Amino acid sequence: MSQQERDWLEWLKRAKDGVVTQKVASEKMGITERWVRSLLAEMKSKGDAVVVHGLRGQESNRRISGQIKTQALEILKSPLWHDFGPTFASEQLAKRHQIEVSKETVRQWMIGEKIWESRSRKLKEVHQWRPRRSHCGELVQWDTSTHDWLEGRGEPVRYLIAMIDDATSRCWGRFVRSDGTRENMGVLWEYLERFGRAVDYYTDRASIFSVPPRPGESKQQQREADRLTQLGRALRELGIGWIAAYSPQAKGRIERSFHTDQDRLVKELRLAQATTMQAANEFLEKEYWPEWNEKFAKPAKGKEDLHRLLSEDFDLGSALSHVEDRIILNDYSFPFYSKRYQIAREDVQPGMKRQSLRVELRLNGDLKARFQGRYVEIGECGQRPPDKPKSPAKKAVRKDHNAGGKSRWMDGFWDKPSPPLWLAIDSAKQER
Repeated sequence: MSQQERDWLEWLKRAKDGVVTQKVASEKMGITERWVRSLLAEMKSKGDAVVVHGLRGQESNRRISGQIKTQALEILKSPLWHDFGPTFASEQLAKRHQIEVSKETVRQWMIGEKIWESRSRKLKEVHQWRPRRSHCGELVQWDTSTHDWLEGRGEPVRYLIAMIDDATSRCWGRFVRSDGTRENMGVLWEYLERFGRAVDYYTDRASIFSVPPRPGESKQQQREADRLTQLGRALRELGIGWIAAYSPQAKGRIERSFHTDQDRLVKELRLAQATTMQAANEFLEKEYWPEWNEKFAKPAKGKEDLHRLLSEDFDLGSALSHVEDRIILNDYSFPFYSKRYQIAREDVQPGMKRQSLRVELRLNGDLKARFQGRYVEIGECGQRPPDKPKSPAKKAVRKDHNAGGKSRWMDGFWDKPSPPLWLAIDSAKQER
């Protein structure tokens, strides 16, 4: 009998003996007077056991059957589930096997079977949290996570480019072949078509986003130089701001989401038996991101969505391309990466020579050229023959001396017959 039940029994006996009224007993016991009268009536037949609950010692109607527990433990012990935690295991049991069990129950089962070992929490370094932005689309964090997402199954998939809205934690991204400018532009293109143009993007200072300062260059000189990467130029042409983070903690929202992805997404891709990048991206789009946004996304404080739609006449392919300027030569051609391109005759106009031409290498591989805001037709022409190497300068020689600098006195020297040695000696004596 618990202490509360002993207290109840004491107040019931006092009310029965008339020491206190039934009203006072009900107030002390925290129940109604009607309940007190009912307990006093039952005391005549049950005695002191009246305060003991009638279901004590009986199995609960909500108790999970042993068959379900055995089935769940068999799943949890399978190789595919070897690294699942209790929380994620509880969610996946309900999703894939219709076994509705709380995470705490799963935790106790896993600890009992020594599948899971509880760990003490350690206090980590505390960083000052930055409050969320107020509106959706006001700030979007953008980064790449490098991980073995398919755990060596089939095609190698190592890069996940993701974007997360700062106000709502709504996330979206793609698996790509490499973390380069072209791949990041492709993911940005899909984001723009889905949600529109955000006000600002928050990224790290990787080389695809920022140009490192030159040695000895001041901040004022950096601002005046205004050097941009291809992605920086694309964001400026799209009317999107860019903010650089100076530490991983500064963009902690997307860093924490990557920790979750590297735990949950890897396991879900394993259960889905994805072996190619195409299958992994289909799983991302159809299952993972919808579930993520439903579970982790939060409503923004402001109701207005600050994403701006692209106008119909805006050429997204022009902004999201590799752009360089070239000088038009006198024959109305221009070089571009070891090749020469000719401007079509019908697009040639006065004043073109020696002027700047914008050349765009699109993401689909097409090459476009634009002069003074108007696209011109271009075609590849034959490669220019390499220039002959220039001979090094030599000192001029006199034409009237030694036949141009080469002596001929040794010509035929060894072909002439020589006299015998004794004859040469006699000749020498006679000359004396």
